[in-house]
Amino acid sequence: MTDKIPAHSDPVIAYAQQVLKIEANALLEISGNLDDTFVRACDLMLACKGRIVVSGIGKSGHIARKISSTLSSTGSPSFFVHPAEASHGDLGMVTSEDVVIAISYSGESTELNLIIPTLKRERTKLIAITGNKNSTLSRLADITLECRVSHEACPLGLAPTSSTTATLALGDALAIALLRAKGFTEQDFAKSHPGGSLGRKLLTRVSDIMRRDDEFPQVTPDTSLQNVIMEITSKKLGMTAVMENEKLVGIITDGDLRRAFQRKNSLENLLAREMMTPQPKTINENALAAEALQIMEEHSVNQLMAIDQSGTPIGVIGMHDLLRAKIL
Repeated sequence: MTDKIPAHSDPVIAYAQQVLKIEANALLEISGNLDDTFVRACDLMLACKGRIVVSGIGKSGHIARKISSTLSSTGSPSFFVHPAEASHGDLGMVTSEDVVIAISYSGESTELNLIIPTLKRERTKLIAITGNKNSTLSRLADITLECRVSHEACPLGLAPTSSTTATLALGDALAIALLRAKGFTEQDFAKSHPGGSLGRKLLTRVSDIMRRDDEFPQVTPDTSLQNVIMEITSKKLGMTAVMENEKLVGIITDGDLRRAFQRKNSLENLLAREMMTPQPKTINENALAAEALQIMEEHSVNQLMAIDQSGTPIGVIGMHDLLRAKIL
């Protein structure tokens, strides 16, 4: 597919396309080389009773941090350990119940290989990700995932480019394979991302953002037009619930007021029961706010009455509340 990309007339763009083509081919190469070793690595991590510890130095260290972060956010608790710091005390964070992923393209990183004997004495399982399956790291590891690439995108063949891209993608493949094996869901993801947009959508409930108590506008069926307008205006929601004997019997919105003005020749004795829309849409207070949004959009309404488990109206949630909570 990448061979079909035409060379660009601008040499800078042509160089960039060449880099992307080389790195894309490297990923296809790594994908084609996956075998039962990858499965065994996943099985080892699935059986891990502790944490997945990822380590590497230099560019591999940066990649290791990203892989560790991805594992943690997708249901496989993980942390990064710098190999140089590990040999000066941080190795105490690693236990025999952990699984260590050691990353070194050459497999001969001095700082990384220095801590491996200690890990072996503690019987900590070790997965190596390396471009050299005959390296010291590979020989000492319980499982080796080879990420050798044919060409670096760097024209000098010096700067890690294709190799780091391949390593990062291999780490993503491990994380997502574990995610699927564990049945990790959107709700699970949201729990570790409460500040993100997905977390807000999947964790925020109607009760968290609805208007209640003094903010909940309500009148009775016999409330006069003047008092209905005063209630709607004072609560600033563009609506009011119509309640009778603590039961919801209707809703009056700004639109209902306009329609009443159009129908009636005289507004002097107009009551709430003559303006209200009966049987308004409701939603349980424990429902997700995202569900409230879905109902509003489906029925083209801007407010929903919130009810408790017994069906008693206890508040209202509006489109502006969803906007403020960044559910939209």
